[in-house]
Amino acid sequence: MKWAGGKGRLTGHITALLPARIGTYYEPFLGSGAVFLALAETGRFERAVLSDTNVEVINLYRVLQRSVGALIEALAALPYSEEHYYQVRAQDPARLRPVDRAARLVYLNRTCFNGLYRENASGEFNVPFGRYVNPKICNPERLRAAARAFRGAQLHAADFAEGCAGATAGDAVYFDPPYAPVDGRRQSFRQYQAAGFDDSQQERLATLFRQLEQRCVHAVLSNSDTPRVRELYAGYELHPLQVGRPINRHAAGRGAVGELLIVNRRSARARRT
Repeated sequence: MKWAGGKGRLTGHITALLPARIGTYYEPFLGSGAVFLALAETGRFERAVLSDTNVEVINLYRVLQRSVGALIEALAALPYSEEHYYQVRAQDPARLRPVDRAARLVYLNRTCFNGLYRENASGEFNVPFGRYVNPKICNPERLRAAARAFRGAQLHAADFAEGCAGATAGDAVYFDPPYAPVDGRRQSFRQYQAAGFDDSQQERLATLFRQLEQRCVHAVLSNSDTPRVRELYAGYELHPLQVGRPINRHAAGRGAVGELLIVNRRSARARRT
């Protein structure tokens, strides 16, 4: 999956901050699942509990688990054209079979403008057609590899707190929330989903981050490098990074931006011992 803010380029940095051996791995803002897939490839965890509030994403990964062959067939039947793109975009995903719903998401992701996922206030996908030369809509090898990684994982459409409610000592959580706004710009999760993710949600997340440490759970979180984020996570180990962002609806937003990887004291101590 293409994903705005996806962690494909940062997986090495993030996985290095997590324990070498993890009981249950939790990822409550799953998105494209880049960190989960990197950990799965090296067998770092015993179990995985993965969640996201985006029901389309969770449906896709459930279909990968159970019916990857049917998904490949459905994708192979979808032609690349502007006319067909808007026909698929206009479909109501709730009325589709799970496999067709999953194929719709992959098709739109691979063929829309800049690979963005964005919903309007009514929860409808509204990104325009992207003009590519022969885009790779169906990649059977990668789909089957992803299906193997997701085999056995628990998948939930859930709020981030519910998504890691079962975490206990020896487990680890990676949070990749919608980022806090930079330079006072108005920004929220509405660019990805109809529901918002404002400062009160950022505060909820920071509170949960502290609670996980009290429960002896390892936790790593990524966010924008802003005074507000540094205030919310004061006292924790902070790793500043400059990260290139090639996917953005505005060309000016596709350069390097400042981000933070935040590590709770439980994970910091484990890494030093």
